[in-house]
Amino acid sequence: MKIKDLSSEQLERAANMLKAIAHPMRIAILNYLDDRKKLNVTEIHELLNIEQSTTSHHLGILKDKGVLSSQRQGKYTYYYLKYDNIANIIECVNKCSG
Repeated sequence: MKIKDLSSEQLERAANMLKAIAHPMRIAILNYLDDRKKLNVTEIHELLNIEQSTTSHHLGILKDKGVLSSQRQGKYTYYYLKYDNIANIIECVNKCSG
């Protein structure tokens, strides 16, 4: 499917996802969630060395815009990429900015 084949609703959704990704901390979060990894808030905030509340805020935005999904396991909620293709966007960003 090509961009010209997308409906205005699909384009709007894609733009919102890209806007959500377009933040340094969120790109870093997505880097850690690459390769089908599932991490909880505590693991992510420790990896990034930022406050847990800040981590939760960024995860909430990414989930709300359809970039991430979550799964509850016991007392933890694990976050992961909703679509495998999102990893391609992150890979492209890493290559283009390096």
